[in-house]
Amino acid sequence: MKPQSMGQAVLIGLALIYLASLYFMSSPVWMGFTINALIVAVVALAWNITGGFGGMASFGHAAMYGTGAYASAILQVQYGINAWIAFAAGIVAGAAMGAFIGALAFRYGLKGSYFALVTLAFAEVLRICASSFAITGGGSGLQLRLEPGLSTLQFNERAVVYTILLVIVALVMALTAWLKYSRFGAYLIAVRENEDAARALGIDTYRIKVKAMAISGAFAGLAGVLYLQVWLFIDSAVVYGSAVSIEALIGPIIGGAGTVWGPLIGTLGLHLLGEGAKHLLHNAPGLNFVLYAVVLICALRFLPQGLMGLAARIGTFRKKDDDNA
Repeated sequence: MKPQSMGQAVLIGLALIYLASLYFMSSPVWMGFTINALIVAVVALAWNITGGFGGMASFGHAAMYGTGAYASAILQVQYGINAWIAFAAGIVAGAAMGAFIGALAFRYGLKGSYFALVTLAFAEVLRICASSFAITGGGSGLQLRLEPGLSTLQFNERAVVYTILLVIVALVMALTAWLKYSRFGAYLIAVRENEDAARALGIDTYRIKVKAMAISGAFAGLAGVLYLQVWLFIDSAVVYGSAVSIEALIGPIIGGAGTVWGPLIGTLGLHLLGEGAKHLLHNAPGLNFVLYAVVLICALRFLPQGLMGLAARIGTFRKKDDDNA
């Protein structure tokens, strides 16, 4: 997680200054906005495990995100299960969904655009199912009862929610860094670079990819549960919608896929850009997605390694070029 250049240090420093400054702002608007951005950052970090480290670009991370959110909501609303148990169950459900999608897709050798389309199809099928069954609330969704307290994981103070989310994002980033520099991370990167060569060296590429999908699904499920606990309501369009999958992939691509800090920096930057544009143009509907598309196209054309890759070229600390902070 240590920056490898002055440019990366400045970029990370700006992000940390912004996050710390919210404690001194009197307006709750920025706090609420950043709370949303931090939840999305967790999904972006989940996508980064498969898309960044493993080269398995997914268009359907909403499948794991929504499954985690719905698993937790169903246990709490329909069965009265304790919020802490439901929280853990949501993470496990997200991991299980990720492992299931991965096992099915990789068993048939799907990769590239075929894998991306399969994940997108799973998210859409789950969205339709969630809007059709009574246990998921149908088209009305599910709403948690407002009962603030530690036992229900509900907090009235936005500053408390914000602090908890900061801690969770930091933990997920620490786990991401640990995974990246572990033997598993080395195997995953080897699969990304040349799967055939990795297999020839004795790496069980199928098992590695399924495990990566399970870990990514756990992170995505965690984000879904966080959304539920913060806003106390979910429906199929919110948690299984394409917007979740788009934001999951665009943050790491803009910030720097395959890096530890990239997903957080990319997500914060995009949300700040989108929010600022909406205020300037009087909340024009759909404007944020237009901006995301323009920024994504520009990034793919001019910044293939994202903002972290660009920053790595400025004031390098080491002689060897390394943009994987």
